[in-house]
Amino acid sequence: MTYQPVIPTTGLSGWKFLERTLAVQKNTHANSVTIQRDTDYFKEHIGKVDTAEQLVSDRRLLRIALGAFGLSDDIDSKFLVQKVLEEGTLDPSSLANKLSDSRYSEFAKAFGFGDFDTPRTKLSDFPQEIVQKYQSQTFEVAVGEQDDDMRLALNFSRGLPEIASSTSGNDTKWFQIMGTTALRAVFETALGLPSDFGSLDIDKQLETFKEKTERSFGTSNLKDLSDAASVNKIVETFLLRAQIKNQPVSQAGTIALSLLQSSRIY
Repeated sequence: MTYQPVIPTTGLSGWKFLERTLAVQKNTHANSVTIQRDTDYFKEHIGKVDTAEQLVSDRRLLRIALGAFGLSDDIDSKFLVQKVLEEGTLDPSSLANKLSDSRYSEFAKAFGFGDFDTPRTKLSDFPQEIVQKYQSQTFEVAVGEQDDDMRLALNFSRGLPEIASSTSGNDTKWFQIMGTTALRAVFETALGLPSDFGSLDIDKQLETFKEKTERSFGTSNLKDLSDAASVNKIVETFLLRAQIKNQPVSQAGTIALSLLQSSRIY
């Protein structure tokens, strides 16, 4: 049986409850029968995998591997997954680097089939590395089944610091965020961007993201935005704006007033 997260209410109050209980809830989820069975299987068998072909041939291992990177929907796209893994990330023209979704390059880099003579599956700490990602991702999925805004907030709280900590330039990091659906959705909502924003030229999108983030949160430098206080400010703004969209007009006015009074959008 898989654990069902407890989220007693929506919006900001629901988020505050989830934050307070997050450690306990994630631990309970990780120790649930279904998750424990999956992770035990992965730990036992992944060290025997030498090639990308072997990984995609074991549906159970592949499900956990993809799930750890939020790519579970690709479970039946074996040819694509194998090609992404085999080509690796060192070559700028590899498939993982060409795909707009940065999760593919993270996935390929983590397993190392195309980047090293010996894949990372042979490292002693590799199973636990992937298991922790899988536990975190599946918990977020479980939260999303009850409240998708909460899932996006969790994903953002984890994902923004991960991208910000890389050695890439600030614009490259922004492009990574723009190519990651969940992170992009949080920024778009928090910044009040229109639904057709994604149809603009990619460089114009980057310029707009940076300008509006600077205006709303004081900086567009993602490293500076990755501390706990800044991440929380963006998440709370996202949740308040999401509530405005989802509430009746009479209640939306009250939420909008709270958003203005918080001064988070200035």
